[in-house]
Order: sequence, then C-alpha cells, then structure tokens
Amino acid sequence: MVFGALADPTRRLMLGTLLRDGATSVPALTAELPITRQAIAKHLAVLGEAGLIERRFGGGRAVHYQLRPGALSPAATWMQEADSAWAGRLDRLKSAVEQGPGAGGPAGPPA
Repeated sequence: MVFGALADPTRRLMLGTLLRDGATSVPALTAELPITRQAIAKHLAVLGEAGLIERRFGGGRAVHYQLRPGALSPAATWMQEADSAWAGRLDRLKSAVEQGPGAGGPAGPPA
C-alpha cells in the first residue's frame, strides 16, 4: 500500500508539506494545493490507510496530520535489498559480456 500511496504526485506534495512543516491540517493544505477539501480528505485517507500519516486532535474540532515515525522504513529496506540484488546481477552480466564467449562464461549464439 505504501508504494501505491506514494505513486500519486499530489500525495507526494502533501508528504513534502508534512516533512517541511511537521504537521498540517486540511484547511492549510486547501490553501496550498489547487484541489478541493474533499480531494484532500481522500488523499489523507489513502496516506493514513498506508500507515504513512497519523491524525492528531487539537483543541476544539481541529485535526492535524503528521508523519508516522518509521513508516517508510520497511519500504526503504526493501528498496535497498532490491537495489543490491539488481547491482549484483548487473555486475555478473557485465563480467560475462566482457569475458566474451569461450572464457568460461555463458556460450554465445551458434556460429
């Protein structure tokens, strides 16, 4: 769900606001983004369902949203592992291509 939530550019802008400001509210996001309050509420719901943000109730009816600490850690760990796996495979492919056929690497196409 995290990658799906991050795929939308508007949600990434909202997360950028949270990174910059620490917390924000629907009225503050409405003033900053060119979308309706309803659209902002829907985007916040997606971010919340993905576990990226949490709601904090202020005085009265005020609701603020903030980043959930450590929310991106599992996704970041997965991306690092995937990057390492790809790098290893690409290094092996590069070595095989540089060695050429007959050097103990994979056989080339038949002549």
